[in-house]
Amino acid sequence: MTAGPGAASVVVAARPLLTFNAMDVPGQVRDAMIAHARFCYPEEACGLLACDRDGRVRMVYALTNAEHSPVAYTVDPVEHLRAMRHAERNGWELAGVFHSHTHSPAYPSPTDVARAVEPDWVYVLVSLEDEEAPEVRAFRIEGGKIVEEPLVVGGIGTRESMR
Repeated sequence: MTAGPGAASVVVAARPLLTFNAMDVPGQVRDAMIAHARFCYPEEACGLLACDRDGRVRMVYALTNAEHSPVAYTVDPVEHLRAMRHAERNGWELAGVFHSHTHSPAYPSPTDVARAVEPDWVYVLVSLEDEEAPEVRAFRIEGGKIVEEPLVVGGIGTRESMR
């Protein structure tokens, strides 16, 4: 396919996929996701997660929701590119996206499922439904199928919510 005049070209480099049994989320990363969700409220927050080869989250990128919506998110594309470049410079891979639900549980909505385009990524949801005890859960979403993923937080593995 040929792009028209002035069209941007995108080059995607082939890389081996990250393989890990559980995403290892340090407590400060979990706290950063919750803090970003609270900061963006009443809009949905969003961001990206960079991991090393073992699945340990090395960086959380708290990004702008380009939709500025309380019910949907789109990661700002310029910020996405910056995060990708930063991760690559550090030998990490973007391995997940996080976003918040302001008034519903930490479970993928139909909109989340329809927009999930990275089947190898982990989709982390932060629910602010209970302001005192935010819920954090992780999923893989592929072809409309939702599978909850284990998270390891501070050395404690769980398939349950992180609180």
